[in-house]
Amino acid sequence: MAAVSSLSLSAIGQTSGDRKVNVSSARYLVSNFGGFRFRTSLLYQPVQVRLSTTASPYVVHCMSTATDVPTVSETKSDFLKAYKRPIPSVYNTVLQELIVQQHLMRYKRTYRYDAVFGLGFVTVFDQLMEGYPSDEDRDAIFQAYIKALKEDPEQYRIDAQKLEEWARAQTSSSLVEFPSRDGEVEAILKDIAERAGGKGSFSYSRFFAVGLFRLLELANATEPTVLEKVASFFPYIYWFIVGISSEFLTPQHK
Repeated sequence: MAAVSSLSLSAIGQTSGDRKVNVSSARYLVSNFGGFRFRTSLLYQPVQVRLSTTASPYVVHCMSTATDVPTVSETKSDFLKAYKRPIPSVYNTVLQELIVQQHLMRYKRTYRYDAVFGLGFVTVFDQLMEGYPSDEDRDAIFQAYIKALKEDPEQYRIDAQKLEEWARAQTSSSLVEFPSRDGEVEAILKDIAERAGGKGSFSYSRFFAVGLFRLLELANATEPTVLEKVASFFPYIYWFIVGISSEFLTPQHK
């Protein structure tokens, strides 16, 4: 089975299995993060935050308002104010560059937080910070990072855990049948699929692709036919999934 927990830093940004950080790979991750370098003009789109009242009640929708879009410098400053302790440079360099890229995602006009995106970010962050000297400090960094983006770190963690627990109980067949099934996670996935299909705002990102592939991995559903079936529910994301699976799968699983 493909293992997100064992992929290389150059693929998605994490530490190696022996809990040492590959510095050059970490920097490669940030500088080549799936092509998600949005134009700075996206920072000036109007933003507002509201809860969805349709489809799934579990999805937070984030859009723009003209007056409350912080600059990249303000987001970075908020992070450093919230976490004042020194961060080892090997981690700090990656975190600073990553938060810049996520700031641009966060304030893109079509951005809406969803649980799959949250799972993807949590997967990346936890693997990137796996070798951090202190678990307590690592959690504090996570809290400061997400709060600097004006989002809820607890929601990220809760959503990630909820989706992981759901995926572990699935099979290849049950996972691809989510559109015809009822349930909390099924409702989340259907809401995302509808928006990705043009019935609402949806912003593609590599965090979302990682989160979706994480679901597939936990359900032991990484066969090419399953990847294609799941990707068919999310228009235009097929090549994201193919790319992620190519990076995650070891040669014997490809």
